[in-house]
Amino acid sequence: MNNELYNKPHLKSQRKSLRKDLTIAEAFLWKQLKKSQFEGKKFRRQQSIGTYIVDFYCPEEKLVIELDGEVHNNIISSDYDDKRTEYMEANGIRVIRFENKQVFENFDMVMEAIRQTFNTL
Repeated sequence: MNNELYNKPHLKSQRKSLRKDLTIAEAFLWKQLKKSQFEGKKFRRQQSIGTYIVDFYCPEEKLVIELDGEVHNNIISSDYDDKRTEYMEANGIRVIRFENKQVFENFDMVMEAIRQTFNTL
């Protein structure tokens, strides 16, 4: 893992804070992803990549999973999310996004979408 890209020391307290304050959707999805219980893949929550902190990251697959709530439904957040995605992709990392409500309303679809991204590099 490139130490210059991941887990910048100055973001450690922010990462810890975000782990303590997961959204309900993040906590629900984390229960399915933690301890390598989904397809045997190890996920990390609130991983920093560059100057960004992502919701979930699977190093083996170079995959970021982002859960977006209502706060992302405006032009400023949309532009910021686009820049984050461009940065990740420029570093060989794929990003998939789901709305929080999808985790609860169509959980099987969310998990299948994640599964289908595995090994598609």
